Amino acid sequence: MKLAILDSERNVKGQKELPQQFSEEYRPDLIRRAIMALQSAARQVYGASPEAGMRYSSRVSKRRRNYRGCYGFGISRVNRKVLSRRGMRMFWVGATTPQTVGGRRAHPPKSEKILERKINQKENQKAIRSAMAATISKQLVEQRGHKVPEKYPFIIDSSVEQLEKTKDITATLLKLGFQDELDRSSVKKVRSGRGKSRGRKYQRKKGPLVVVSGDCPLLTSAKNIAGVDVVAVKALNAELLAPGSMPGRITLWTEKAIEVLQETKLFM
Repeated sequence: MKLAILDSERNVKGQKELPQQFSEEYRPDLIRRAIMALQSAARQVYGASPEAGMRYSSRVSKRRRNYRGCYGFGISRVNRKVLSRRGMRMFWVGATTPQTVGGRRAHPPKSEKILERKINQKENQKAIRSAMAATISKQLVEQRGHKVPEKYPFIIDSSVEQLEKTKDITATLLKLGFQDELDRSSVKKVRSGRGKSRGRKYQRKKGPLVVVSGDCPLLTSAKNIAGVDVVAVKALNAELLAPGSMPGRITLWTEKAIEVLQETKLFM
């Protein structure tokens, strides 16, 4: 498949044949597995303290004539802690054991549990190739909700990688026809649920992904554009190409990035 090469002024410079990676079959199931493996590896382990619910004495004797013993009171033989007493009469409350009110949990979360999910290397590479192929399918990109320019898909000229100012990058994206897409990804929405109080109050829709050949000024100069991500071609993964396990993110490939992909045979 050949795609047109556009410069920053939206002029057609020529055409380029896409490498073999873009001819992979569409496999949303594999893409979802690869993303779950990435997200599970980023999870932080958590667990209860081994002493949780057991930080106090709850030893009550079950034998006769023992001080503070519960023999002869007609109560169940569970661990209890002493709350108060009146003469030789003790008042207890169930503690430590999991079936009592205020007791420990029977099976608390354990920090030694392995949360990471594994995926085979060949499956992961196939998932990335499948997600790459989905980015050049106009139908899949539109189904994902992106506002697609008329000439999409296309390749952008490598000179874009050298842009050092955010205003220049924004102007280039506007000239390429991404006005509606930038407006869509700039809307900041308040998240529903408990996440509001856990450091992620706001959320935005994902905008264009720009894939560059390597280290370049564009990696840092485009950070402040809402929804836009810039990544080196060697650092690509399934989550960047298909956020939320939804393939078909609108993606701009630079001409040099396509060449690196072809020469090094990445993800093959």
